[in-house]
Order: sequence, then C-alpha cells, then structure tokens
Amino acid sequence: MTTDTRRGNVNVHIEGEGTVTTGEERTRTASIRDVARAADVSYQTVSRVLNGHPSIRPATKQRVLDAMAELRYRPNQAARALVTSRSHTLGVILGSRGEYGPTSSLAAVEDAARARGYWVNSAYLGDTRPETIRAAVEHLRRQSVEGIIVHAPQVRVFDVLAELDVEIPYLGLHSAERGVAETADDQVLGGRLATEHLIGLGHVEILHLAGPQDWIEAESRMRGYLHALSDADLPTRPPILGDWSADFGYRAAVELARRLDFTAVFAANDAMAFGLLHGFRDVGVDLPRQLSIVGFDDIPLARHASPPLTTVHQHFTGLGERAVRALLAMIAPADVEVDVSGARLELPDVHPELVVRTSTAPPPHRGR
Repeated sequence: MTTDTRRGNVNVHIEGEGTVTTGEERTRTASIRDVARAADVSYQTVSRVLNGHPSIRPATKQRVLDAMAELRYRPNQAARALVTSRSHTLGVILGSRGEYGPTSSLAAVEDAARARGYWVNSAYLGDTRPETIRAAVEHLRRQSVEGIIVHAPQVRVFDVLAELDVEIPYLGLHSAERGVAETADDQVLGGRLATEHLIGLGHVEILHLAGPQDWIEAESRMRGYLHALSDADLPTRPPILGDWSADFGYRAAVELARRLDFTAVFAANDAMAFGLLHGFRDVGVDLPRQLSIVGFDDIPLARHASPPLTTVHQHFTGLGERAVRALLAMIAPADVEVDVSGARLELPDVHPELVVRTSTAPPPHRGR
C-alpha cells in the first residue's frame, strides 16, 4: 500500500490491475474484479453479463449493470477480443480519397459503426496492383477486423479480392457482386433520373461526360444514361471518358463549344459539372438558355454554382447504415436489429433523388 502525499489519498495496488484510489478521486478505471466485488458476484458472472450469456438471471444481471454504472466501468476491448474473438472493429478499403463521395461514404460508415459499438480502421489503395490490394487486406487483418467494407471504384479490385483467401466477411459499397443490396442499381437509377430530366425538358441531343473506364460508379451511371435514351428512342453518342476532376470538365467544355451540336450534358459527378459550367461561360455560352448541365452527387457547393447546379442527390448516411448493417449480419447473423415489437428494423432509404436548380432549362427551340 502506498500513500499519495500530494493529495492525502491512500492507493491500493491490486496485482495485474493497476491502482485504485480510495479518497478524493479514483486514479484507475474500475476492473472486472472491482465490479464483481461491488455486485457480490464472481468475476466469471460479470464476464457472462458482458458477453450476453443467456444463463444469467435478470436480477443478477441488473445488479452487475448497476455496479458497472456506479464504478463507471468500461470494458477493455483488447482483453475482450482475446476472450471472445470479437474485436468490435470493422475495416474499410478505400480506392480513392479526397473526393466528396468517398469521404462522405467513409464518414457515414464510421457513424453507423460507432452507433453499434464498433470502431473503423481504413486502408487506402494507392493503386490497384494485386500486391497493393493484398497488403491492404493483410493490414486490416492485423487490426483484427471482423469484416471489411470495400469502397474501391475499380472492378479489378473485386476480381483480385475474389482470388484472395480473405477468410473474413466483406462486401462492396457500390458493387453488384458481394455488394449492399440495391446500391449498384441505385447508381443506374441516378443516371436515368438525370437523363430523363433533360429529356422531359425537350432535349434530344444529350452528351454524357462519364467517369474513368472500369470505375463501378461511372459504369453504372453511364448505363442509366443509355437506358433512358434507349427508352425514349433518342440518338446516343459515345460517352466522353473523364477523370472526375473539374479541370477535365473545363477542358472538355472549351473543346465541345467549338461545335455545340448538342443542347445538354449529363456529367457523372459534380466536380466535372463545375468545370463544364466554368468552361462554357468562359467561351461565351449562355447557360442555361443555350445549354443545360446536370451533375451527380449534390455536393454542398452545388447550390452555389453559377448557375446553381441541377444534380442527383445521394443519401450517404443511408448507404453507410445499409453497409454496416449488412456486414454485421454477415458477421453475426443472430444479431439482427429489431424494434420493441420484435419486428426487424427497416433499412434506411438510399434511393437517389434529382435536385432541380437553374443549370437546366428547355432547349432553345422550345421557346427560350
């Protein structure tokens, strides 16, 4: 036993547990044995309560929970992982960063995971070489993650993952294969909504500024564009493959303005749409009187573009909820979230929505 002469407290050392202060303040977080003594049960009983063992009587469980609250006990996650093989940690593989979509998706996944008591570790892919993807998986394995959410844009990332012996559950955020139900189709729907809006305004010559080839979101949004044109029996043009950047959109606008044999452009993301707006304005195109532009994502700056951008809004929060819930169902199928009536909680909506602003209008021959 030692004495803290600065505060006059008596410190009691418990082997393997650190120091508990009896006096003015507590200098160590309470341990499982402290809880057991306070609740007058064995520490094995406390462990069973922590792990949700069904054999604990309700009165005993409540006594243990009350002791935890009184002592402000917090379970040691690392120690619990050794005993239960549950780290309560999820992994995220990111194929891109810095853009609004990936950043928002990661934040949504982290929020949804934290709401369920899970932490999130992420690994960024600098490229899509098999050894890079393998290293990312191994990094997350070393963190003892229980499952992995893959937010990687390229199809080949999933091809490599399929060849690896990942061993732990994983799913893709926007991939139709091993993906969250409906999210891949929702990207197609978003492309369709953008194109159908332009068709509804009377446009018949509509260009598409697509994302990079082999990117899952780019492919899905392009399909929505092509489906909408086909359903309306309108002519299609080869999509222009961009790189998601506003700079590319600007350069494309300057080049396209030389012929201007179209009246509308659907850009696969808002950044490229911003570049289009800037480039067409710089060369003297009157927007939207001469030309309409639609984007995708509805980033916060979209409403402040000149003119404010019509775009497709994505529900990133709902997507994060769906992804985390789907992954946890793969990890522990019995842990299905239910409401007080015992019914399974409904999944949040992730369907995209068209947000109409003033970057779109009827084509010139429709009275403008």
